[in-house]
Amino acid sequence: MLRASSLKPSPILLSNLNFTLVSSHNFFSCPLNNFKFLPVSPTSLKLVSTSVSSPKLRWSLSMMGSLSSKASISSAASTEGEREILVQHLLVKEDNLKLLVELQQKIARGEDLSDLATEHSICPSKEQGGMLGWVRRGQMVPEFEEAAFSAPPNKLVKCKTKFGWHLLQVLSEREASLLRDVEPQELHVKMQDPNFLDEAQLIDVREPEEIAQASLPGFVVLPLRQFGTWSSEVTTKFNPQKDTYVLCHHGVRSLQVAKWLQTQGFKRIFNVAGGIHAYSVKVDPSVPTY
Repeated sequence: MLRASSLKPSPILLSNLNFTLVSSHNFFSCPLNNFKFLPVSPTSLKLVSTSVSSPKLRWSLSMMGSLSSKASISSAASTEGEREILVQHLLVKEDNLKLLVELQQKIARGEDLSDLATEHSICPSKEQGGMLGWVRRGQMVPEFEEAAFSAPPNKLVKCKTKFGWHLLQVLSEREASLLRDVEPQELHVKMQDPNFLDEAQLIDVREPEEIAQASLPGFVVLPLRQFGTWSSEVTTKFNPQKDTYVLCHHGVRSLQVAKWLQTQGFKRIFNVAGGIHAYSVKVDPSVPTY
């Protein structure tokens, strides 16, 4: 089975993390890492185009929903006990019904959806045989979500969205993971426990030049701009079953990565609210701000 860590974005995927977008480009063709965050007020950010490019980061970070300036985790994204499904699909244009019928017939005769997606799908996920990874309700466009969550496992289902016609299969399902904010004060208390680093794993997604200005002990640095170099190894270098804490400057980039870690099977993920800046202001002023 294809590894979710190498997935590219699908237009059907949404995110509970939202920003004000400032760009003349269409989100379908522009990965989020082609943008940077600029403060427009003490409580809001905007995204502007940059020349930074890391193709693998397109997975799950590129399709945003409604706009909001706050980087926070919705209750729907943080609830344990919800259902997640592993979905594979292919996408054809709305007016290409002949191809859709042909593909349905080929799959009915035993041909593999992965191979057909690679050859015929117009979704970027074709590069991974149409694999979308683990998703939960609220992460997909409504028509696709309804079809996927109503589909029996391994049964081919057809649905139509604004992007065209989809043939999809639900390959597996599981209980959803936990994703929630952790306040800097709570993190600080935990870090005083000598057993904490044995029981948890800490990830800092800031860039090397930021780490040089301020850092916290115990955090492994995985710069977000270098996502393409470390994403395929994250499930081998880290234990998805352990509590995972993610840190950045203000809690925005870390939330992106935290949400992506959910798609990789990490069960309990904690985003450091306000990032290292909040940690300095609220907990330890000896940590420099920048």
